[in-house]
Amino acid sequence: MNLLMESYSPKLDLSIEGMRSQQFSEAVFAFLLIGIFVFSVIVVIFWFSRNRPQDARLGEKMMFGAIVGGIVVAVIFGAMQMLGGILF
Repeated sequence: MNLLMESYSPKLDLSIEGMRSQQFSEAVFAFLLIGIFVFSVIVVIFWFSRNRPQDARLGEKMMFGAIVGGIVVAVIFGAMQMLGGILF
């Protein structure tokens, strides 16, 4: 029995709670991907829009910067989940 416990990896949790946590992580990751896609489309539409004003106001610049910053943070967060082995 001791040999079995020594070969058990603490990262591999096959308990019911561990399985639910795995499904939760996958759902969060899927939601993250959808959010990245939606906000990336908003940025691209705004960037290539012919109707946008040439001089953006301060609030518009801040909003646009926050959206781009959020996309970058979401990509980093998703990469950390994938590299950390939380998902698969």
